[in-house]
Amino acid sequence: MAEQAVETRVLRFTGAQRIAHAALMVSFLGLALTGMPLLFSHTAWAPTMARLFGGFETAGLLHRFFAIVMIVDFVAHVAWLLNRVFVKKEYGVLWGPKSLVPQPTDLVQMLGHFRWFVGAGPRPKFDRWTYWEKFDYWAVFWGMFIIGGSGLMLWFPEFFSLVLPGTVFNLATLVHGEEALLAVGFIFSIHFFNGHIRPEKFPMDTCMFSGRIPLEELQHERPAEYERLVKEGKLASVLTGPAEPWALTWGRALGTVAVLSGLTMVGLIVFALFSGGH
Repeated sequence: MAEQAVETRVLRFTGAQRIAHAALMVSFLGLALTGMPLLFSHTAWAPTMARLFGGFETAGLLHRFFAIVMIVDFVAHVAWLLNRVFVKKEYGVLWGPKSLVPQPTDLVQMLGHFRWFVGAGPRPKFDRWTYWEKFDYWAVFWGMFIIGGSGLMLWFPEFFSLVLPGTVFNLATLVHGEEALLAVGFIFSIHFFNGHIRPEKFPMDTCMFSGRIPLEELQHERPAEYERLVKEGKLASVLTGPAEPWALTWGRALGTVAVLSGLTMVGLIVFALFSGGH
């Protein structure tokens, strides 16, 4: 019985969701690696990194390629959401325990979580999504409109100059670089810490690669979701077996490359900022 319990997994993400996350992950990593040498072109390390991609010009071309991948991935995700809401009538996407829309409960749980950090209260009983996961999710939407929009303006200046004054492009240059820097710093530090480096997950959380988490993890980290599934009689429908070995192998490989590359990028950014870019 003990062996069976260890092997019991809960299906958390479908294959399509895992592919979408992989595309987002690869494109973001590619954008960061090719964009940072351009943003910090005046530093000592930027030319070396650019040469890894064939020079600054090639890095710029690769940057645009990864931008296309991310845009396609984002548009496909929005289309999937619209289909769920307007075609399948799954209004739980918009509100409730399975929704990624921020709700008053998230603020209560965030404050409770902070109290738990200092031993002043119990750990909140999280449901399917935590407040920091919702923040990560909506940060992508913010980034797509702010970073993506300014990037498209810089990519196609002739087109946008038909309706926008020239001063807007100076602003777009500033916004694109600074917001991208903020996104890279956040993803490669806070997001990576929550997903891979904190004690419960170290050295890596393979959930997004396998689509599964142990049943014990669901009970411990998301007790409200576990209790809700039991109450609704839906727990058995999400139980599954271990992930395919190849999925874990490739997931760990990709995750290791991403984590090491991301932490290296954070180190280079900090060095550039505190050294005055020289």
